[in-house]
Amino acid sequence: MIMRQGNFLLAAALVVSVCGVAACGKKAVPEGRPASPQSVGVVTLHPQRVEIVTELPGRTSPFRVAEVRPQVSGIILKRLFEEGGAVREGQQLYQIDPARYQAAADNAQAAVARAEAIAELAGLLATRREKLATSSVISRQDRDDAAAALKEANANVLAAKAALETARINLEFTRVMSPISGSIGRSFVTEGALVTEGQPTALAVVYQLDPIYVDITQSSTEMLRLRGSLQKGEFAKSGEAATRLILEDGTTYQHTGQLQFSEVNVDQGTGSVTLRAVFPNPDHVLLPGMFVRALVTEGVNEQGLLAPQQGVTHNAKGQATARVVNTQNTVEARVLEVDRVLGDQWLIKSGSQAGDRVIVEGLQKAPPGAVVAPSEVVAAESGEPGRNTSSKGE
Repeated sequence: MIMRQGNFLLAAALVVSVCGVAACGKKAVPEGRPASPQSVGVVTLHPQRVEIVTELPGRTSPFRVAEVRPQVSGIILKRLFEEGGAVREGQQLYQIDPARYQAAADNAQAAVARAEAIAELAGLLATRREKLATSSVISRQDRDDAAAALKEANANVLAAKAALETARINLEFTRVMSPISGSIGRSFVTEGALVTEGQPTALAVVYQLDPIYVDITQSSTEMLRLRGSLQKGEFAKSGEAATRLILEDGTTYQHTGQLQFSEVNVDQGTGSVTLRAVFPNPDHVLLPGMFVRALVTEGVNEQGLLAPQQGVTHNAKGQATARVVNTQNTVEARVLEVDRVLGDQWLIKSGSQAGDRVIVEGLQKAPPGAVVAPSEVVAAESGEPGRNTSSKGE
């Protein structure tokens, strides 16, 4: 029993000595020594040239539209085009039965010949009577009657020729021509159909699609804000109103368009203004009625400050805020006034300046007043530089 107690005491002493040695191996942290600064990633703001590009909704419309209607009445004998194909200006599209119009033209031609014969006879008579009146063989009244008859005969010739021209025009109208070059849609009539002059229903419709219009809508509020910024000198007006398109499938249209004009009134129902741009469309990728997104270059900010979106948050009041590392590597909270989203960045109007280091990584461990160890982060380039992704004008 005594031996067992001795062994137990010896083991306990060994455990205490081992724990003491282990405790002695630890280094105690001196009280009052500051913790090492937290590492954060920052982006330094630099002034740069920023194009003010706004994304707006729009729809395509033909550059020219011509509804083909008959100018004379008759039966359609032939259709001379392929539906959906390309036609040229002046190309014949339909043939209306020309029989009665040909007869009318022949009759008018005969009337001209008759009138010319009568005029020739009246001319000879007037010449003879002029000689006889000079010799006092006939009275002056007879001479004047012959001269008047000649003038009437000449007038009848002119009237007959005008009637002939009308008949020829009507005969020509039996050949229905395309008024413009472009793409023609389906035919609304077939061979054997009776058409009438000035009928409300078109025979077909021709669209000129190259170039093509894009009608863009912009809210009047955004238009006023843009004008105010231009007047204040916040950015300069773009020299060329270049416009790009994002198609319905998300792809970018390969050709660039130009703004033509802005509507002079505001739509009372939507509160928007219509802008019209014209785009080349050689491959007919754009068809009338397509919905597109237009990227309109409205102006240029020569000294724009862009802050990455991940470095800008919003407080409870909805104000944009950012944390900035000052020259002493201390975190400061800033309230920003931002203009718009351009790609993946905010365009800053006030609250920050060139040279500020905005924290974009490690925000959770960098409260205001904390001392940090900043390291520069290379900002990723936006896929659409200068693009306003907000849906203005809808």
